[in-house]
Amino acid sequence: MTPPIIGILGGGQLGRMLALAGIPLGFRFRFFDPSPDACAQDVGALTVGSWSDCDALRQFARGCDAITFEFENVPTASLDAIESIARVQPPRIALATTSDRIHEKQFFQRCGLAVQPFADVQTAADLALAVATVGTPGVLKTRNLGYDGKGQRVIRDARLASEAWSALGSTPCIYEAFVPFDREVSVVAVRSKVHGTVQFDAYPLGENVHRDGILHTTVVPARIDAALVSAARAHARVIADELDYIGVFAIEFFVADGVLIANEMAPRVHNSGHWTMDGAVTSQFENHIRAICGLPLGSCAARGAWNAMLNIVGRVPTLDDALTNSESKLHMYGKAARAGRKTGHINLHASSESELRAALTRAEGV
Repeated sequence: MTPPIIGILGGGQLGRMLALAGIPLGFRFRFFDPSPDACAQDVGALTVGSWSDCDALRQFARGCDAITFEFENVPTASLDAIESIARVQPPRIALATTSDRIHEKQFFQRCGLAVQPFADVQTAADLALAVATVGTPGVLKTRNLGYDGKGQRVIRDARLASEAWSALGSTPCIYEAFVPFDREVSVVAVRSKVHGTVQFDAYPLGENVHRDGILHTTVVPARIDAALVSAARAHARVIADELDYIGVFAIEFFVADGVLIANEMAPRVHNSGHWTMDGAVTSQFENHIRAICGLPLGSCAARGAWNAMLNIVGRVPTLDDALTNSESKLHMYGKAARAGRKTGHINLHASSESELRAALTRAEGV
């Protein structure tokens, strides 16, 4: 029997790790990416083309048994071309909702999630009004695109708002109140349909620390009350059902004064879920493959008491250095070092928080 083929839009490290999780299940993979250097080509066939090349997209889609994405900013016209051949999961409504920050915030509100005050900014005059009503400090973000700290500016002084607006290209934005949070957490969840029956599960919440707008570490479990953990899982279930979602997704929350404030959602496997590759019964990547193929989900339970993920950013360590920590698991992405670029990550586990923090400190020296 010919192995099933899964097509992935985007050929970065997330696509690479999806394939590494799906190959042991008997799947083969192909990728579509504008870059001939896409790192996922190490684990599957790569089609190089622009997102506007509908002929290339249709050719890529032919023969695929399932199609998903690791890059959520896929143009609508590209999806039209692909879905004339094969179905894409998660559904495009998830892309449409989360790719526009205003629509995303409004969607959160309709689903009963708390969000920080925000305003739609189309012009410089809109921004001046937003700063006056929402207040400072605040964060100006482009409505579309932007990740790892890109496409955003913190405004601490109203007199500098026009400078931030110009720096972002005078493009449609969202202005959000700055949240003085106690910690940031994320819930990584998965929803599937197996013979018409919905399955849903979520991993233990992770506590995230960012540096320069890029995720630095995720530690599991997050140090928050059990009631907030339950609330985050419940919010994830409501959102997944509302979108009729299929696959893995993540929602980032600020925890401020004992309240969960929804920040953003990623309709795909997520950096804060990388710890699951070594610390969970079934990784987020394998569960995503299971979900989009209509297969039963694997357990999201953690394997140990404490787990962590440390991103490697802007450098490629030597294997001698990276493997000196016997308690860590190294995952490199096959990418050249570049400032602000994630080239790999390290997963760790321990029996206590103090042991884990000590292991993280040693790993940071790699």
